[in-house]
Amino acid sequence: MSTAVVVGSGPNGLAAAIVLARAGLQVTVLEAADEIGGGTRTREAIVPGLLHDQCSAIHPMVVGSPFLRSVDLERYGLTWAWPDIDCVHPLDDGSAGVLHRSVADTAAGLGADGRAWRLLFERPVARYDRMSTDIMRPLLRVPRHPFSLARFGIPALASADLLAAALRTPQARGLFGGVAAHAFHPLNRPLSASIGLGILTAGHTYGWAVAAGGSQRITDAMAALLGDLGGKIETGTPVRSFTDLPAAEVVLWDLAPTAVAEILGDRLPARIGKAFRRFRYGPGAFKVDFAVQDGIPWTARAARRAGTVHLGGTYAEVAATERDIHAGRMPERPFVLVGQQYLADPGRSVGDVHPIWAYAHVPHGYTGDATEAIIAQIERFAPGFRDRVLGVDVRTTTDFTAYNPNYVGGNIMTGAKDIPQLVFGPRKTLQPYDLGLPGHYLCSAATPPGPGAHGMCGANAADRALRRLR
Repeated sequence: MSTAVVVGSGPNGLAAAIVLARAGLQVTVLEAADEIGGGTRTREAIVPGLLHDQCSAIHPMVVGSPFLRSVDLERYGLTWAWPDIDCVHPLDDGSAGVLHRSVADTAAGLGADGRAWRLLFERPVARYDRMSTDIMRPLLRVPRHPFSLARFGIPALASADLLAAALRTPQARGLFGGVAAHAFHPLNRPLSASIGLGILTAGHTYGWAVAAGGSQRITDAMAALLGDLGGKIETGTPVRSFTDLPAAEVVLWDLAPTAVAEILGDRLPARIGKAFRRFRYGPGAFKVDFAVQDGIPWTARAARRAGTVHLGGTYAEVAATERDIHAGRMPERPFVLVGQQYLADPGRSVGDVHPIWAYAHVPHGYTGDATEAIIAQIERFAPGFRDRVLGVDVRTTTDFTAYNPNYVGGNIMTGAKDIPQLVFGPRKTLQPYDLGLPGHYLCSAATPPGPGAHGMCGANAADRALRRLR
């Protein structure tokens, strides 16, 4: 029987291990931390019994993931839950852009921009399941569904600024800009529309779901499936050098490229080692979890029913804050994402005390304290919020790196998503998972299709390893 080692137990590492184990390999996952899951972990914080996702929380790209659809994680306890409204982007006048799972319902609420929203999303949503086999793999390859992909891909090549300019209302522009800002990248750059369009199309197809009981349930279900396939997981087992690896025919690395370069050193071909050591990281996240009595008193009433709320004001303001953090400047009013997962999953709350998940976009390696800026942004759109806060739990950019070493400088995207790294991954190649070292492959979120709990980076890398092994 062939043997495989996977270094790292985030969703990509676990997905890679499952694909290899299903193919008959004897798989061992090595995890440096004492608990598995990478970005998909949940813990009690602030108030006993109050459940807070530690990083990955709301999953528009996950439910329809080709990998997750190929495995029956529901059999291992994973249940999805959806809020009444997927996402709301409030403005200072009390109005808001409101994102429903239905394209038609979203368009109906966007007034003059309803037709443009339908033109952007109706056809791609109808064809998403076919397109996802191409979207969730390396971009530079022969697509399986070229015509469907072209209909989606042509707008995705544009900057978010260009697409937003085609929208007439501040509500629609703000709604699109808030989703596009998930890329942690200036919105005036080419391809900056792509991540926003991908999230919106997937969300209109499958909704912005949460895992009932917390994102940890995704990890737990994948680990249980791996165990049934004969795979093993060893925690508290860091790999600091090549000699720490047990003998195996296949090794997959769910680590940041710079960490792989440090561990493998001169064993990597010189050109690949050089590219990995030069890998670029983007802006960081500064996270604050809140325990809030009776929830957040949003002025925009739709936000009181939304699983996600984006706080940044107008599209122009969001675009300015993203330019600032990319340039290393901390904005006075940062872009803030707020998660109200308890609306879909009430079991996370304790009575009328609810867990609120929030983080701000900040410069890479930001060493200041953004807690007050986050509170002020929420208070801006929900006066009286401060009075309802019973406690906070803060995670700085440094804390993020300690929590998951792949998040260098607090960069939870595992790398800057500029054009070269978005298209190619860590180096310019048609084989982004190959390390140039026989039997070794990169499977972290630094590779296509990028971050998220969808597991596709790991599944794609494992498929590549199996083809080479055979």
